[in-house]
Amino acid sequence: MTKIRTRYAPSPTGRMHVGNLRTALYAYLIAKHEGGTYILRIEDTDQERYVEGATEIIYRTLEETGLLHDEGPDKDGGYGPYVQSERMAAGIYMKYAKQLVEAGEAYYCFCDEARLNSLKKTVNGETIMQYDKHCLHLSKEEVEAKLAAGEPYVIRQNNPAEGKTVFHDEIYGDISVDNAELDDMVLIKSDGYPTYNFANVVDDHLMKITHVVRGQEYLSSSPKYNRLYEAFGWEVPIYVHCPTITNEEHKKLSKRSGHASFEDLIEQGFLPEAVVNFVALLGWSPEGDRELFTLEELAKVFDYHRINKSPAVFDMTKLRWMNGEYLKAMAPEVFYARAEQYLRRYVTAKVDLKRVAEMVRTRIEIFPDIEEMVDFFNAVPAYEISLYSNKKSKCDPDKAREILTAVIPLLEEEESWTNEALFETLKQYGEKNGFKTGLVMWPVRTALSGKQMTPAGATEILEVLGKEESLKRLQAGLAKLQ
Repeated sequence: MTKIRTRYAPSPTGRMHVGNLRTALYAYLIAKHEGGTYILRIEDTDQERYVEGATEIIYRTLEETGLLHDEGPDKDGGYGPYVQSERMAAGIYMKYAKQLVEAGEAYYCFCDEARLNSLKKTVNGETIMQYDKHCLHLSKEEVEAKLAAGEPYVIRQNNPAEGKTVFHDEIYGDISVDNAELDDMVLIKSDGYPTYNFANVVDDHLMKITHVVRGQEYLSSSPKYNRLYEAFGWEVPIYVHCPTITNEEHKKLSKRSGHASFEDLIEQGFLPEAVVNFVALLGWSPEGDRELFTLEELAKVFDYHRINKSPAVFDMTKLRWMNGEYLKAMAPEVFYARAEQYLRRYVTAKVDLKRVAEMVRTRIEIFPDIEEMVDFFNAVPAYEISLYSNKKSKCDPDKAREILTAVIPLLEEEESWTNEALFETLKQYGEKNGFKTGLVMWPVRTALSGKQMTPAGATEILEVLGKEESLKRLQAGLAKLQ
C-alpha cells in the first residue's frame, strides 16, 4: 500500500483565510488518519501578491493550531527545496516545461499584450480570453529565431480542441469537460516564473503527493491539471475538493466580514483549538451527533468521503457556543493564564483576579465577553431603582429597602468575611424573618453591582469586593432606595 503524502501549499499573501485553514486541516487529517506524511510547501512564485512577513504568519498559524508538518522548508524530508522560488532557481520548472515543448504538449508564445487583448470577449457580463493557438503554428526555425533575438515569450500548454477530458474527484465524482473549453494556459510566464497551476503539478509529482486537497473553486482547473499529468505520463493523484464556505447570508466569506481569517478570530477572543474544531465541521460531518473533538480525536475519526458537496455556512453563533464549551472544560489555572490579559484590561479595582476568573469561566463564550460581566468591580454603573424588582424572588424597592436596612448592621459586625460565613449570616436573617434566601440576596447583589446579571451570587461578590467596599456600596444602594 502506497504511503499517503498530503501537502498544504499556501501562498504568502497575508493572514490565513478560514478556507485555507480548512484545506491545511483536511490535508493534515487525511495524512494522520493513515499514519502518512504531511508536507508544507511555500508557493511564492506570484511576486505581485507576495506580502512581507506572510511566511512567518503561516508558520505561526500552523503552530498555534497544532497542524505541525513532517516535511517543509525547515524539515527536509528528501524532496526539497520546499519553497517554489528556490525550486525555480534550481531550474526545475523550465526543465519540465521544455520537456513538454519537445513532446508537442506545450509551445512558445510570443504574442504581445495588444494581440492578447484583441482576443478578449464578454460572456454573461464577464470578460474572458481564450488563446487561439496562433503561435502553435510557428515553424521551429521561426521559434528559434525569435528566441535568439531575445523576444519576450511565455510557454503555453497545448490542449486538444476536440473530444472530452474526464477526471474524478472524491467528493464531486466524475466530471467531464469539453476540450474546446480548455484554454491553452500559460505554464511559464514572461518573467521566467512558473504559473501556480504548472508549478503545482510538477511539485506534487516530484514530492509524491498522493492526495490533493483544495477548494471547490479549483474544480474548473482540474482538467488542465489532468492534461499535464497525462502529457508527462505521470500518475494522477486523488483529488479532494472542499465545498465553498459562505457567511450566514450564503455569500462567499470575504475578508470584509471581519472573521474570515484565523488571526481575526483569535483577536476576537476565540481559542485556537475551538477554531480548529469548528473549521473541521465546515463541510465535513462525523458519524453520530458529537461535535466537540480534539485534533487527535479528529485524526482518528476523519474520513474524507464524508465531506459534503453543498456550501458550508460559517455560523458565528455556533462558533461562539463551541468556544464557550471549551472554556467551561478548562482547568481553572489554564483558563486564568489565557484570560489574565483581558481581566487586567477590564478590571482596574484591586480584587482577586483569579476569583473573578473562576466566576466568569462558565458564563462567557469568548474572552471579550468578560468586560460586560466584570465592569461593576471597578464601579457601580448608574441604574434605576426598578432593578430591585424581581418577580421570581418577589422583591420590590420597598422590600429591598427593608432588607438592606436590616442586613447592613449584620454585615458590619461580620468578622469572617468569607463566602461561606456571609451566606450563613444572610440565610439566618432570612429564616428569622420568614424570607427565602433568594429574596434576601437580590437587593444585596443589586446594590453591589447595579446590574441585573452578574457572574456570581451576592456573597461571592461581597467576599471579592472586600468588607469596606461592599459596605460602601450597600449604603449607597440604601440611600438610592430612600
